[in-house]
Amino acid sequence: MRLDALATAIRSKNAGPLLLTFDIVFPSDAAFASGVEAMERLREYVVRRYGRRDADVRSFAHPPSRAIKITIPRIKMSGSVGDTDVYGAQQHGPLLEFEL
Repeated sequence: MRLDALATAIRSKNAGPLLLTFDIVFPSDAAFASGVEAMERLREYVVRRYGRRDADVRSFAHPPSRAIKITIPRIKMSGSVGDTDVYGAQQHGPLLEFEL
């Protein structure tokens, strides 16, 4: 099953000017459990798909909100010359096709 079929929300945003964070929110405890079960594979997918070093990709699950958060360094500082997404709000697209 694709992540976009299981999650209620998949979004990206800045976590300061140098980091980008992805939030994946699930509609039920069962869906969240499936996401957590695939979390390490998802983190590895982010490493490959976004071209980051393994040590730079951090992830954690937050059970009270049934969410997974993944944080990566930005390629360019937010708002700097050449930055194409000042708010980091358009970076989550590749996560949609992740297969659980």
